[in-house]
Amino acid sequence: MSLAGKVALVTGAGTGIGKGVAIALAQRGAKVAISYNSSDAGAKDTQEKIDEIGGESVIVRANVAYKNEIDTMVKQVAEHFGSIDILVNNAALQLNFNFYDHDEDTFDRLMNINLKGYWQCIQAVVPYMKPKGSGRIINISSVHGKRPTDFDTVYSMTKGGIKMLARESAIELAKYGITVNTIEPGAVNVGQQGTKETKPIVPAEVAEKMKKEARDIRKKFPMGRNGLPSDVGSLVCYIASDESEFMTGSSIRIDGASMLL
Repeated sequence: MSLAGKVALVTGAGTGIGKGVAIALAQRGAKVAISYNSSDAGAKDTQEKIDEIGGESVIVRANVAYKNEIDTMVKQVAEHFGSIDILVNNAALQLNFNFYDHDEDTFDRLMNINLKGYWQCIQAVVPYMKPKGSGRIINISSVHGKRPTDFDTVYSMTKGGIKMLARESAIELAKYGITVNTIEPGAVNVGQQGTKETKPIVPAEVAEKMKKEARDIRKKFPMGRNGLPSDVGSLVCYIASDESEFMTGSSIRIDGASMLL
């Protein structure tokens, strides 16, 4: 599943899921634009990890709440790499506020970044995809846009809106060979960026406690762990590849079956 020769723009790529996605794309040969807003050190770390695997990347800064910054970011990427083939809309704000903790300001901030930002990023990259007759737009949403929980109401509203943004734009952009799909991750351990972790030797009593905790976590996470950014990254790479050209307007849940409980 090679992405050699493709150019990918990943928003929010300095930390968490975005970092894992950017690295996964680079591992498969894509040239990656690492977009960030405030995590300058994180963006540099992402680039260093891409350099270590022999990948090619560029760092661009933008607050996706503002159209002028989005337009500048996209122009910089297109000028640097010559095109844009893949957009991964990932940059998001998560406040974890209760219903009555939100006010107009926090509502607008979440909507402007998590939903309007996705919409305007799509608008900005499509002119570079249309002449080629192809393109991949991948929106990172959440299981919170699918199932009601005792979670941040406004955040969940933005994630539900992302699904409809993808569905509607998938219909309109299909004639240009551009696909638009949504990924809905469950809980993701953003503190881990790899799929393999080495474990130190621990005393027997600690090992037994770890086994018990592993059993307990299966009550909520059937596979015994949270997701990793690399799990999402692998799915992004498939959707970004030529192998998925007939899939558009889809929403794919990736949560280790936790939503089934």
